[in-house]
Amino acid sequence: MLLPDWLDPDTLINGFIDRFGTAALFAIAAIVIIETGLLFPFLPGDSLLFTAGLFTGTGQIDFPIWFVAGLLGLAAFIGPQIGYWIGRGVGPRIFAREDSRLFKKSYIDRTHEFFERYGGRAIVLAQFVPIVRTYIPVAAGVGKMPYSHFIKFNAIGALCWGVGVTMLGYWLGSFDFVRRNVEVALILVVFVSVIPMIVEWVKHQLDKRRAARS
Repeated sequence: MLLPDWLDPDTLINGFIDRFGTAALFAIAAIVIIETGLLFPFLPGDSLLFTAGLFTGTGQIDFPIWFVAGLLGLAAFIGPQIGYWIGRGVGPRIFAREDSRLFKKSYIDRTHEFFERYGGRAIVLAQFVPIVRTYIPVAAGVGKMPYSHFIKFNAIGALCWGVGVTMLGYWLGSFDFVRRNVEVALILVVFVSVIPMIVEWVKHQLDKRRAARS
């Protein structure tokens, strides 16, 4: 599999279904909140949303897709809200921590660079970038981004990522090939999720070249 068994979204969701039944959806939403708001960057955000949508399409998650996508979109909104207020309250102490098994200073450096480069757009774009999406709300809080700005970008990001990726899984799950080849589909999700970053990187490089010529 692409991920360890305990992080593989297929195994994870099936385990939730076996243990919690229809309440499994709320366990999935809790994972999304934890990954995006409580500084656990290694949880499978993109693939979990996609698989939840796919499982809704196949009937393994017994809720209508509008409810599933809405709940997971709400979770993708709540998580960064928590992260932002962590950043406003205790962020500097978190950012000063020594490296540990789950925390690396390089994550923070990468997040700061991302935030400095893209400003408010970083809140939206970061939703599609593993690790960065965990720390960018904290960086926004530490940097005291006006809350009215943050909540606006957070809502857009939650809609595009939380709702969008879930709906993508639901739609693609209607194809037999996807149902038979979930791993291939997950690779596709990872690729699609970084397209906005590729576009931004190319744009940034072109801007640098123009600036160097002038």
